[in-house]
Amino acid sequence: MNLHQVISKLENLKNPEKIKLKETKFGINAKNSLGIYHKDLKAVAKEIGQDNQLALELYDTGIYEAKILCSKIYDPECISEKQMDEWATDFENWEICDSFCMGFFAKSKHALPKAFEWSEADNEFVKRAGFVIMAAYGFADKKSGNDVFEEFFHPIERESGDNRLYVKKAINWTLRNIGKRNIDLQGKAIEVASRILTNDSKSAKWIAKNALSELQKPDVSILSYPRHIYRPTT
Repeated sequence: MNLHQVISKLENLKNPEKIKLKETKFGINAKNSLGIYHKDLKAVAKEIGQDNQLALELYDTGIYEAKILCSKIYDPECISEKQMDEWATDFENWEICDSFCMGFFAKSKHALPKAFEWSEADNEFVKRAGFVIMAAYGFADKKSGNDVFEEFFHPIERESGDNRLYVKKAINWTLRNIGKRNIDLQGKAIEVASRILTNDSKSAKWIAKNALSELQKPDVSILSYPRHIYRPTT
């Protein structure tokens, strides 16, 4: 499938009413949008298959949905740090940020360095990107031990005072996902959330309370990825 064919397919799927709905219901504001739901873009991506060159061509059209489609057909093993930086600074809302970070950036060999770097960014969606990579990494990497994920706790605690909506939601998401990776990390995440709860910041308290409410549920679903013996701190 070539660029012209893909754009024609996107034009056939466009719906101006969905642009308004995504803005009002989901807080997704995007320039040059056609109004296509994410699930429909996933279907188009499945039809195309992996195609790096077409992905770049789609991104360069400037069409919002074409950019999202780029993230779904580009091979994460081929992405460079420079390209990741360029795309991240172009994120304009949580949808495109998460699309690039969850199934794409989190599978790149640059995932962890970029996650730690971006977690300190000033830009709201670049910073969110750092934490979304962390949140997604627990499912992208099924082999690493707890030590990899325990390193995420430092930026989580450090940035828990950031009151920006899409940053604090990503931090909370990261903390909950780490805690659900295995029972050892569940205990550690509860400890971290309990410390964050003592912070005077409203965002920190929200992050901590929300994480604790989920991780301490009797019926919370905890996975069984690689672990080590958990020892509570004293």
